[in-house]
Amino acid sequence: MEFGTPRLRIDRLLPGDAQALYAYRGDPVVARFQGWRPADADAALAFIGRQPGEPSIGWFQRAIRLREEGALIGDLGVCLPAEPGESVEFGITIAPAHQGKGYAREALQEMFGHGFGQLGWRRVHASVDPRNVACLTLLRALGMRQEAHFRESLWLHGEWVDDAVFAMLAREWQAAQPL
Repeated sequence: MEFGTPRLRIDRLLPGDAQALYAYRGDPVVARFQGWRPADADAALAFIGRQPGEPSIGWFQRAIRLREEGALIGDLGVCLPAEPGESVEFGITIAPAHQGKGYAREALQEMFGHGFGQLGWRRVHASVDPRNVACLTLLRALGMRQEAHFRESLWLHGEWVDDAVFAMLAREWQAAQPL
């Protein structure tokens, strides 16, 4: 799964991305809402090495890069279901230095267009810590609706946290697109 926008390129994580991936994923402010935090650059490199070349069933990560420089500014995780038509889960992380510039929205809009269009996805969803206000705002701005709020349902970083689930159907995405 590779695609792009005028400002971004979404493609495979490369071994040379390990230090940048560790720098933002290892940041405690970023890691607060993430299930995975690399211990060091070697752990980030090992993670990159486990990513499939071609997406298949289950989770895989893709790099979010600035198109011109090729610099890694974030990553996009996608979990493809075992059965066609089941919901595709996703998550996104943007390095703090690149937050607030519309990159996450741009990457997800392109992913939705690609997934609902060329790949024939029926539904997407995301699981979010409701304390991550920026992410909640982003998902709502994309037209996703909150379907659930589970109280203290996940044990994360030594505490029980809530989990909010947002989703969108292909027909909802397509209805919201300009003609």
